[in-house]
Amino acid sequence: MPISLGGFVTRISEQELKVWSARVLQHGKLAAQWDLTKDERRIQHSISKSFTSMAAGLAIAEGKLSLQTKLKDVFPQYVKEDPALDPAMRPGDITLYDLLRMTSGHDNPPLTAQERPVLEEKDWVKYYMSLPLDRAPGELFTYSSGDTFIISALIQAVTGQTVKDYLTPRLFEPLGIHDVYWETSPLGITLGCAGLVISNEELSRFGQFLLQRGEWQGQQLVPADWIDFATRKQIDNLGSVDWSQGYGCQFWMCTHDAYRGDGAYGQFCIILPDQDAVIAINSQEERMQEILDIVWAEIWPQL
Repeated sequence: MPISLGGFVTRISEQELKVWSARVLQHGKLAAQWDLTKDERRIQHSISKSFTSMAAGLAIAEGKLSLQTKLKDVFPQYVKEDPALDPAMRPGDITLYDLLRMTSGHDNPPLTAQERPVLEEKDWVKYYMSLPLDRAPGELFTYSSGDTFIISALIQAVTGQTVKDYLTPRLFEPLGIHDVYWETSPLGITLGCAGLVISNEELSRFGQFLLQRGEWQGQQLVPADWIDFATRKQIDNLGSVDWSQGYGCQFWMCTHDAYRGDGAYGQFCIILPDQDAVIAINSQEERMQEILDIVWAEIWPQL
C-alpha cells in the first residue's frame, strides 16, 4: 500500500511547523518523499552525534579503544591529581562508555553551542578535563555535547585521523555521501557533537544502513553487534514524551518501539525495525515533539 505524506504535510502546515524535507523508506525502497522547496545539504546539528558513535564502534572493533578506555589513558598530560578530590570524582577516570551514554558527571555540560564560540581556551580537551565533576561518572544521564566532542578527540588521538577522515572511507564513501563538510574545533578536531552538513536524502541512507544493522550493499561497514548495542537503551533519562524513553550510545529511544538520531530544530533520523522503515526529516523548528507527534499520528499507522 503506498504511503501518503498528505496528512503529515497538512498538519505541519496547520501548526505552522517549519519542516523542510521528509523521506520515508520501507523494505529498502523510497516509499514517500516531500520537500518544501528542494532537499539541500543542511547542518544536521546533533544527528552528528550518531555518526560519531559509528566511529567509536569502528575504533573499538579495530582494537584502538574499548568501552572502558579512560580519558587519563589517552590524555595523561591533562590529568591533575588532587589528593583532596574524591577518587570517584576525577575527570581522568571518565570512560568512553560514560561519554557515549552521557553520564560523565556534569550538572552543567561543557562545550555547549553557546560556549564554544566564546571560549578563550582553544584546547578543548584540556578545558574539559580541567572542570570539576558534580557526581561520579556513570550515575546519571545529562545531555552533553561536550561528551561527544571528547569522544571525537579520543578517536583522533588513537587513530591519527579526524572522525570525518576516519569515517570517509569506512562509512561516507560506501554510502555515497561525498565531499562531506563537518565543523572542527580551533585545533582541528572534528566537532563530533554537531556541525555535520548533509542532505535529508543522504541522512535517509544513513538510516537505512542502521536499519540493516551496519550492512550496505553486501558489505558490513560497522559491526552489527555495535549497531545493536549503541541503539538500545543504556541509561534512563527524563524529558518530554519522546525524550524520556531512555538513551543509548548517542541515540535516543522513541515511543512506538523505534530509536532515532536527532538534532536541534527538528532534524530526525527515525529507525522503526518492526516496520522495516526509516523516516528522515529536516526542519528549522524548536517544537520538535510536535513534529514527532505528527509522525506518529500520520505516517506511522501507514507503515
